[in-house]
Amino acid sequence: MPAAADPSPSMTTDTPVAATAKARGHRPIFHGWRIVAAFAVTQTVGYGCLYYAFAVLLHPIATDLRTSPAAVTGALTTAVLAWAAAAIPVGRWLDRHGGRALMTAGSLAGAALLVAWSQVETLWQLYLVFAGLGVAMAMALYDTATAVIVSWFDADRRPRAILAMIVVAGFASTIFMPLTGLLEQHHGWRTTLLLLAVLYAAVAVPLHAVVLRPPAKRHAGTPRPSAAERAAAVRAARRDGRFWWLAAAFVAHSAAMSAMTIHLVGFLTSRGHPATFAATVAGLLGVLSVTGRLLLTGARRRLRLTTVVAGVFAVQAVAAATLPLVADSRAGAVAVVVAFGVGFGVASLASPALLADRYGTTGYATIAGTLNTPVTLARAAAPLAAAALASAAGYSTTLIAIGGACAVAAAGILARAGTPPPTQGLARRS
Repeated sequence: MPAAADPSPSMTTDTPVAATAKARGHRPIFHGWRIVAAFAVTQTVGYGCLYYAFAVLLHPIATDLRTSPAAVTGALTTAVLAWAAAAIPVGRWLDRHGGRALMTAGSLAGAALLVAWSQVETLWQLYLVFAGLGVAMAMALYDTATAVIVSWFDADRRPRAILAMIVVAGFASTIFMPLTGLLEQHHGWRTTLLLLAVLYAAVAVPLHAVVLRPPAKRHAGTPRPSAAERAAAVRAARRDGRFWWLAAAFVAHSAAMSAMTIHLVGFLTSRGHPATFAATVAGLLGVLSVTGRLLLTGARRRLRLTTVVAGVFAVQAVAAATLPLVADSRAGAVAVVVAFGVGFGVASLASPALLADRYGTTGYATIAGTLNTPVTLARAAAPLAAAALASAAGYSTTLIAIGGACAVAAAGILARAGTPPPTQGLARRS
């Protein structure tokens, strides 16, 4: 994990630990990097236990509860909807109190709800547990961790800090889906969930409780923004037309990514490809998301961020619309999926960077929560809408629609990008 020896420009007053280290001739490690390292671990384990385990346990749970996989899948939709509903309240809490108590409580709740999940006997109990899991994920997973990182790092170091976290956490599915499958095979799904609960509690709770703390710049005498300052910053962002263009862009992109994730395997098998080939090609999306994030970080040093992101989204639009034309060939399918997959994880870096660059960090978590609510809803609804469209008009039309959503996302990123940020009500802190 990268480490910075000198504090950010806005954090120039030494803490007692830093002063002692300097007196001994050592260059202190900026504590923000310790937080990034902790998040790299807790987000990997959190997504693996709370989110990716579901896909592996879906069919065993459906069999045990004597219901259909579709009915069980509805529990995950319930969790995503609860996650979306909690986004703005969680953001407000973060802006007022920071992340330590919130993320520690969310980790405890997540572990407890994994235990409750292991004990369900009926479908309604499963849905109730997943409504709670959605709130716990909103409290302890990526969006909240990103807001904490934004509060710790200045504009120059922020992208590298976020990248360090999400590159590691991007391997959560690679680690935990096979692990969950192995545990389920040997112990059953109920014991598997109990083991995951113990693992998550043992890792996430102490790291969130011990490592998280308020940013060092507040120790240096800079006061926390007042409630009035935060409210003014949020109002200014919501009144800014550029904010709603960004919202449209990320909603469209989230819908496209979610729909492609769920339906790519079905499309490729409908073209006569073996299920193993289709699953392998679809698996490239996760690996390529890491590649895309690394490429974005390098490219933004030479080009405007909006130009790079819009260009990536436009490539995805062309790739999705082209896939029906070349999918009969294995080489053609792989080439197009690679082109599409490079943009798969770009939004997770672009969104916090664009918001913080334009609106500063005062009220950032609430502003981000306002954006994340419709984005999360789109992620939940898009697979269902895509399934309905595929049934009515076929997979080719669905892929063209996914390409259209990516084109809308590219246009939204560029719309009003050159306009100055709002100044009234914004106490900008980079």
